Order: sequence, then structure tokens, then C-alpha cells
Amino acid sequence: MTPTVPLFLLLLGLIGAQATLDQRMAAAMAAGLCKTRPTDLVFIIDSSRSVRPSEFEQVKVFLTNVIDGLSVGPNATRVGVVNYASRVKNEVSLKTHRSKAGLVKHVSKIEPLSTGTMTGLAIQFALNVAFSEGEGGRAKSPDVSKVAIIVTDGRPQDNVKEVAQRARDAGIEIFAIGVGRVDMSTLRQMASEPLDDHVDYVESYSVIEKLTKKFQEAFCETVSDLCATGDHDCQQVCISTPGSYKCACKDGFTLMDDGRTCSACSNAAIDTVFVIDGSKSVRPENFELVKKWINQIIDKLDVSDSKTHVGLVQYSSTVRTEFPLGRHNNKKDLKDAVKKMEYMERGTMTGMALRHMVDSVFNIAQGARPGVQKVAIVFTDGRSQDYIGDAAKKAKDLGMKMYAVGVGNALESELKQIASEPIAEHYFYTADFKAMSQIAKKLQINVCNGEEDPCECDTLVKFQKKVETALQALNKKYILYGE
Repeated sequence: MTPTVPLFLLLLGLIGAQATLDQRMAAAMAAGLCKTRPTDLVFIIDSSRSVRPSEFEQVKVFLTNVIDGLSVGPNATRVGVVNYASRVKNEVSLKTHRSKAGLVKHVSKIEPLSTGTMTGLAIQFALNVAFSEGEGGRAKSPDVSKVAIIVTDGRPQDNVKEVAQRARDAGIEIFAIGVGRVDMSTLRQMASEPLDDHVDYVESYSVIEKLTKKFQEAFCETVSDLCATGDHDCQQVCISTPGSYKCACKDGFTLMDDGRTCSACSNAAIDTVFVIDGSKSVRPENFELVKKWINQIIDKLDVSDSKTHVGLVQYSSTVRTEFPLGRHNNKKDLKDAVKKMEYMERGTMTGMALRHMVDSVFNIAQGARPGVQKVAIVFTDGRSQDYIGDAAKKAKDLGMKMYAVGVGNALESELKQIASEPIAEHYFYTADFKAMSQIAKKLQINVCNGEEDPCECDTLVKFQKKVETALQALNKKYILYGE
């Protein structure tokens, strides 16, 4: 029996070594000391009719999370996305995006095809087209990895075994992820060896995110701090992040859409979300005034694909996103969408609305842009029926600029909880809905004054000092409180 003891100690040693390796990997990722080796990565995602729209959204969140851990760039990881059902659509080419921000935005806009399940056809398309040099694939080299990640939830209606073998023979490493009632034998036919490392199964799309860490670690190479070594293309400030780095700008400069260069002009991109109280106390005729008030503010915004994006949330006893950020990027479409908003007419769950705004609306997967100033304009006409403190604090801790506008029975204490510092510049109250139009006229969001240089505009979306004077001049029957 004596050999048992050394064997036992050897096993303990192996387990301990693996634990140490895992700890080092986790620490490296947490410290931003991971870099993905040059890789051509193509996601092949099933959007057949068995994949419900909400489930397809969860797949896009999974893709976004994996991408977030990559070093995206022409000389690092290039990412493509192939969408398939009965037909195949090349959603993102390997040559399309040089920055992570643009890539994530594109992924968020992919729509399901909702027909059959031709997985073999999709693999053949990836082999012939998606990985081709014409679409941005790099020439076969030991220095560049070729990886395909297939996500599917059903049994394919065509043959996958032979085409998957051809793809692997061409040097493409295939990971196969199955969901729900997927055919496991098909996954094994597609995946590379060893199968234990290349085949994954999850019970439903709601838990697919748990695979994120696996793929982030699979692509992670422990390296020195990329910012410290200068292995980045940031124009001004480099910040290490898990798996990569991100760029930032010095005070007085704004990060541009390419995610790396900085502009001295502060009239740059803003994501603005209106959070509107649609409770029964507002009343239908006043709700129409609220919609006009929103459109007055939209008239002041520099709305475009590259500048200001606007989202709209209405809440009562429930919360509803009327339209997400980036859906309408011109003033006419925005204002038309606001006019079509239907009045909810129930309770006042302001805290729930703030949580929805933070977790869902200002979410990259839902159209929010990384590195862009986030601004919320919260309107309410009464006391909240739930607690708002935690959600309001979280929003401000995440760097969101919060404005609170109260009418009628709105509580001054709640408005102050919502508003950013300095509070006096970020909340307003009026006793009458008709006075809201006066407030809207004074909102200075990304607007230049007269003939001033546009670069003097205030991109942090604050009420200008002149607003205080203008508001004091309003009719005395409109009681406006400041701090």
C-alpha cells in the first residue's frame, strides 16, 4: 500500500499547481494583464425560428462579453459574425471594425433570420467567405489563430460532419456551444479535439453568459501591462482593462468615435435618456404636455449617428423602453416616436425605472456607446412608491449625469436624491405642467451660445449659469425651488 501515499501527494501537487495557475490567470485578467494573440475569430450564430427574439438578445450579450475581453485591432484579434438559419448572412466581416466600440455597436443591431437550421451551410460559408482574405482574413500562418465559435440550439437540417472536417483541415479551431434541445452528437462532429475543451452545453440561453469566462481565459495570454509597455494606440491616456486596454483623454478633451483619438472640441457624443413618469396622477392632457416638453428639448440636441443619441423610458407600476439609444438618429424620427408614446396610467415606481435605466437602457448591448457621456433626464409628478436611493446612487457612481424635473406633487427630497452634484444645477420643480415648456427652453444640452466657437459647447450637459437668472424671471405663479 505504500505507493498510495506518494501517488496521493502527487495528485495534491497537481491540483495545487492547477489552482495556482487558475489564480494567476484570474489575477492577470482582473489586473488587465491579458492580451489575445493575433486571431481571426468568427462567431457563427443560429437564429432559426426555434430561437426566440429574447433568447437571441442573450446570445448577443454573450458575444459582447466575450469581445470585451479581447484585444481588438487589425494586428490583434479581428472579429467576424455569421448569422444563419435557412440562409446565411455575413453580419460582420473580419475587416469591418478596427475598434471594440464599433464592433459592439454593430453586434447589438443584428436581427434574427427566424427560418430553418442549415448549420452545415453556415460552416461552409465561414470557410469559403468569412475567413477569406477578401473579407479580412489573414494568410495562414503559425502566428495567427483561426477560430470559429458556433452557437446553436437545434438539430441541423443538413450535413455538418464533412464540412466541419474540411474547416478543421484548413486550420480553423472550432468551438461548438449547444443550448437546450440541441443534438449533442452534431456538436461533437463539428468541434475540434480534444472534445472536452471544445464542446459546451447550457440548459437555456438565459445562462449562456456563464461561458464568457471560459472563452475570455481561452484567448488570454499573460503579458506585461500593455499601457506600461506602450503596446497600444491611444493618443493620450491608456487604461488597462481585463484582456486588453481602453483609451481615455485628458481633461478638456473628448474621446472620438474611433475609441483612441482625442478632440479638443468638447461638442462630442452624448447618450441621453428621458425617464418619464406615466402614472395616473399625471392625467392624459398633461401627458401630452410632457411629450411636447421632451420634443422641445430634442430640438436643442445635436442629434446624429456620431453625436447625440436619445432613448426614452416610460414608467408607472411597470417600466417600458419606448425606444432604445441609437434607434432614431435624426430629430424628425425621434419626435415622431415621442408623439406615438401611449400613456400607461398606473402607479409611480421611480426606483424601478432608475434600475431599468442603469441596467438595461444604458447597456452596450442595447445601443449605449462605450466611452460616451451618459445623461438622464428624469421627470416625475409625485412621490415614488418604491425606494430610489440605491438606484440613483448607482447611476451617479457609474458616471451618469442625472437631471431631475418635478411637477405638482413631486417631492423636493426625492428630486435631490436623483440629481447630480451640484444639486442646484441638476434639479427643477414647478407647480404647474404648463411651466414645463419654460424649463425646456432653458435646458442647455450640447448647444453653443450665439457666435461662439462650437468647441466651447458644454458636453457634460449641465444647465448654464444663465439658466438660474432666466428661471427667476418666470411668472411668480410657477414656484421654482433651488438650493
